[in-house]
Amino acid sequence: MSRLPLCLAAVVLVFSSAAAQAARVDRVDISGLDEEMTENVRVSLALYDAIGKDVSGRRMAYLIREAESQTRKALEPFGYYSPTIDVQRERKDDVFAVRIVVDPGQPVRVRNRDIAIIGPGGQDRYLARDVASFVPGEGGVFNHADYDGSRNRLSRRLSERGYFDAEFASRRVEITRADHAADIDLVWTSGERYNMGPTTFKQSPEPVVNDALLERLVYWDEGSYYHQGRLDRLRTSLSRLDYFSTIDIEPKVEDANAEREVPIEVSLTPAKRSIYTSGVSYGTDSGAGIRLGVERRYVNMRGHKALAQLDYAQRRKTLTLQYRIPAFAWLDGWYTASLQAADEQTDYIDSRRVELVGSRSGQYNDRLNLVASLHVLRERWAYAPEEDPNAPVDPDDEFAGALYRYATFAYPSLRAEYIDVDDRLFPTAGIGGSVMLRGGIEGAASDATFTQLHARASWFRGIGESSRLIVRGELGHTFTNALVAMPPSLRFYAGGDRSIRGYDWREVGPRIPARDGRKAYALGAKNVVTASVEFERYFTETIGAAVFVDSGDAFDGTSPNWRTGVGIGARYKSPVGPLKLDIGRGLDNPDSAFTIGLSIGAEF
Repeated sequence: MSRLPLCLAAVVLVFSSAAAQAARVDRVDISGLDEEMTENVRVSLALYDAIGKDVSGRRMAYLIREAESQTRKALEPFGYYSPTIDVQRERKDDVFAVRIVVDPGQPVRVRNRDIAIIGPGGQDRYLARDVASFVPGEGGVFNHADYDGSRNRLSRRLSERGYFDAEFASRRVEITRADHAADIDLVWTSGERYNMGPTTFKQSPEPVVNDALLERLVYWDEGSYYHQGRLDRLRTSLSRLDYFSTIDIEPKVEDANAEREVPIEVSLTPAKRSIYTSGVSYGTDSGAGIRLGVERRYVNMRGHKALAQLDYAQRRKTLTLQYRIPAFAWLDGWYTASLQAADEQTDYIDSRRVELVGSRSGQYNDRLNLVASLHVLRERWAYAPEEDPNAPVDPDDEFAGALYRYATFAYPSLRAEYIDVDDRLFPTAGIGGSVMLRGGIEGAASDATFTQLHARASWFRGIGESSRLIVRGELGHTFTNALVAMPPSLRFYAGGDRSIRGYDWREVGPRIPARDGRKAYALGAKNVVTASVEFERYFTETIGAAVFVDSGDAFDGTSPNWRTGVGIGARYKSPVGPLKLDIGRGLDNPDSAFTIGLSIGAEF
């Protein structure tokens, strides 16, 4: 019985001793390295996992002892194999502050390298370019990430170009620490190149369009050389049709025949056939309204599409009907017929317009889309202050006695849309824009001779990881000697969210004089020029702010009267594009002190 108290005393003594030796890491500082190397050392150190935790004295000694080897190992991927490392520690009671001072030393550089492809792939000029651009080059620092990226990229390129039997003949890197040198020996045997086999389409659970329609998108010949880019282009063409919710294109390499022809299997899941939209709207000029729409993605097995949209407000109404037929000859695109009827009756204008448009669009390449169209327009309009002296006057009708004008125009139009950006929803690099040319001839179903050119462009530049600069411009000119005969829909306007912020919609340019304490009303102009510079900064992944300066004018003479607006805005990255709330102020005696604009959607 006397042994039990002694055992208990021994256990208590042991735990008391362990507790007394407990220690804690307060902080770990790393100096002498750039940001990327510092971060790699930080995630490699077990010391970091111990910050703020109580550990035993033995564990603490182990962590500090291992810090040097862990730091050394973390620097090797950057090409530094012989660093000088000094692990310093400060202890106050049982709290440690560790400082790791690093001199990375001389980096390992590539002394010799043998990068080659043996076999038919060695004669492929595109693969030869990839070999020539392999990094690191001779004399370059042997950075593991660069080396791995180049090696994997070449292996992927071999597969993309149809060399499915490619394999490594040699894959070796030798590091000589004493000489600070790396020797690379990297050789592939390509094997024979495969060819494009038959392409089959499978629509599940049931077909919604004829396979013959889809087969017209296969632009290559069976038996021609294999290239992944061809499948990517087919995927893009199928996506633009908007018939399918999922598109899976799989090359069946294992089923290739003796001629090395790879069958292509395209599995498609149809998208929802009908899309219904609805919403409410309000404008100071148009009043309260509703928006309704329905779109049929596929009307029949021939892949036709139909669309109907109604925007019905108190003083502004628009009905749009559209029918589209796939067009795959020459360029992927659509034959489109659309009819739009519009009725606007505000305090300033009484306008009715009917326009019929037939067009053919074509996707020239991934960045350029072309549209050729023929327009037939009938428009009637009158401005309230303009009165016909021979017409009766009705005091209850502002437009009683108004001088109505009528216009009929039939004209062709050409439009080119160019987009070359890194991300269409939220671009940080690249340029995009459009150019439109249209014109009519008096006597040839048009009331006046005119030619109109209108161009827009946007340039994007990322600044760091969380900011971007946006520069926009617009230029339009109408060549005509009969501007008075041009209806409002064929004139240029400026002001508003998409033009000059800080001014109301169409506020800038020739206007009817103000009356009864109201704002003046825009008449539309012969020319337009606008420019904008905007800087955005995001404080989180989705929330940011912006400052902007917009300037421009819509004018009839030879030179603009520049109007400038400045402002700030809030930004939110939504799944469908940026949500923008802007507060602007015009600097040139605007009608209102501030304007508020809200927009959502992709930049293009």
